[in-house]
Amino acid sequence: MTVSWCQTADAFDSVTLVAYPTGTAPCVPPGLLAHVDTGHPQTDRRPLMDLRTKRIYDPPGPDDGRRVLVDGIWPRGVSRTDAALDEWAKDLAPTAELRRWFGHDPARFSEFRLRYRDELAAHTASLERLRDESVIGTLTILYGARDREHNNARVLEEILRELP
Repeated sequence: MTVSWCQTADAFDSVTLVAYPTGTAPCVPPGLLAHVDTGHPQTDRRPLMDLRTKRIYDPPGPDDGRRVLVDGIWPRGVSRTDAALDEWAKDLAPTAELRRWFGHDPARFSEFRLRYRDELAAHTASLERLRDESVIGTLTILYGARDREHNNARVLEEILRELP
C-alpha cells in the first residue's frame, strides 16, 4: 500500500507523523518538513511529498494535482484532451531498447528497475524538479502499462522518494 505522511503539531510543539493510505491524508501545508528517522542526522528532515502513480487510462480526478506522463510512447486510445496532462516527460521514460527488453515481464522487473535507475541517473535536474513539485502540491505520475505494480512509474516514484 502506498502511504502519504501527515505532520501535525500540538500546543506544545510536539510533532507527530501519521501515515495515511494515499489520497486520504488531510491537507498539509506545502513545504512542511517531516522527521524521518533514518539514523543519519543529515537526512532526518525531508520534505513531505504528495506523490501518486496512476494509469493514464483511469479518469482524471480532482485530487490528481499536477499530472505528468512518463512514457516515451503516447498511450493508444487516449486523446490529449482526455489525458488532462500538465506535462509529458519523455526524457524520464525508459529508452526504447530497455522498454522492449523488459516487455512488461514481471520476472524481469528487478533487473529492469536497476537498468532504469541507471538511465535516470543522467536526469538529476528533472528528477529534482518533480520532487520539488510533489512537495508544493500533489503530483500524479501517469503510465500506460496494464500492470500497476511492475512499471516505470513505480521505479520513478521510488527514486523521487529517496532524493534528499
